[in-house]
Amino acid sequence: MDYRVQEVSKKLGVPTSTIRYWESAFPAFVKPIRTNGGQRRYSDEDIDALMQIKELLHGKNRTIEQAKGLLKKGNADIGKIDWEKKSILLTGGTGSFGKHFCKVMVEKYNPKVIRIYSRDELKQHEMRQQFGEEVLRYFIGDVRDADRLKRAMEGVDIVVHAAALKQVPSCEYNPFEAVKTNIYGAQNVIDAAINTGVKKVVALSTDKAVNPVNLYGATKLCADKLFIQGNSYSGSRGTRFCCVRYGNVIGSRGSVIPLFKEQKKSGKVTITDRRMTRFWITLDQAIELVIKALCHMQGGEIFVPKIPSMKIMDLARAVAPGCEIGFIGIRPGEKLHEALITEEEGRNTVAYDGMYIIMPSYSWWEDRNRYDIGQKLPDGFVYTSDKNDEWLTEDHLREIIYDSPAAEDDSAHELLSTIHHLNEKVILNMLNSEEGLEGVHR
Repeated sequence: MDYRVQEVSKKLGVPTSTIRYWESAFPAFVKPIRTNGGQRRYSDEDIDALMQIKELLHGKNRTIEQAKGLLKKGNADIGKIDWEKKSILLTGGTGSFGKHFCKVMVEKYNPKVIRIYSRDELKQHEMRQQFGEEVLRYFIGDVRDADRLKRAMEGVDIVVHAAALKQVPSCEYNPFEAVKTNIYGAQNVIDAAINTGVKKVVALSTDKAVNPVNLYGATKLCADKLFIQGNSYSGSRGTRFCCVRYGNVIGSRGSVIPLFKEQKKSGKVTITDRRMTRFWITLDQAIELVIKALCHMQGGEIFVPKIPSMKIMDLARAVAPGCEIGFIGIRPGEKLHEALITEEEGRNTVAYDGMYIIMPSYSWWEDRNRYDIGQKLPDGFVYTSDKNDEWLTEDHLREIIYDSPAAEDDSAHELLSTIHHLNEKVILNMLNSEEGLEGVHR
């Protein structure tokens, strides 16, 4: 999103002349583009840089030269990961996030190897057809199986933990299974990473872990606590753990969009409550957040993206324009609005490099100075979907939904599944024909 200098001035609470002066004094960090008419337009990254500059100059009374040094130091390790020498293990690697993560990594970063760790052999077969085996390796396994996890992590540098039971109703109905996968599975990942000498672990969290009202959210909150506190267990082994926390992913498996698309055929879509709002993030943004977290992490942080909100009514109209909308009531364990940062967490949170970073409050945390250039948040700050500064309109939603990578993945997934099942049918008919059972499987 691009901003005029007057809008930036209002956001920062400083005169436009000050904005222009900081722009000239910090050209490496503030880089507005120019319109055809010569007008400045500032990006979100420019605003974040200006906020950091304001905090250093006005909040910490640093000189311009000192501020420049701190800004350079703060950004020193970005992009320093030599991906070509890194082996990555991705738990739950056959899901929507996992497939798109592999696509981005193979196309842009060329890692040494990505090990896909999941329970579903069919989805691994489909990924093998899509990605081959030059970079990706396929491990059948469950995060509940500690021994298998340890074997899979041997020689791995980075772990991205995406495996979880994520469906709210399913977790409510199968609570013991949710605990085994989401909590005990997290513990197994932590133990295996420490025991095999993994350097960095990023765990995917959710807005439902904030003030949870359902079992899924409660298990993810517990998993977050385990990963953060896992840093105190690693000791001299040097394994570092952090979390990334975000909202609903556009078009991911289990999201409401496929349901709306299916209901659209009948001319009527159903929603739970017209007042409902949600945070919304694309797969590209989710992958970018994980990569930024891997670059910045010192161990113990929760990285939260600055993302827009949407109204459920706008989403329904974007997916199924002209359809009747029915209201079925809020499901057990469902919220009207979601939160990404609580007031209590806000006291330990800074705005940094286009995101929020929640820092741990434990005695072992020694890297607070690293985020000195981050902007401290005001007292009472909370980040909730109904009080967001940025909103997606119906037109924005329609454009994103039908242009998102998930839409392409859905089509590819359907094609691969069809081919796979046809192949199975042909093989079974051939075997049955040889055994004199022709025609049984038709």
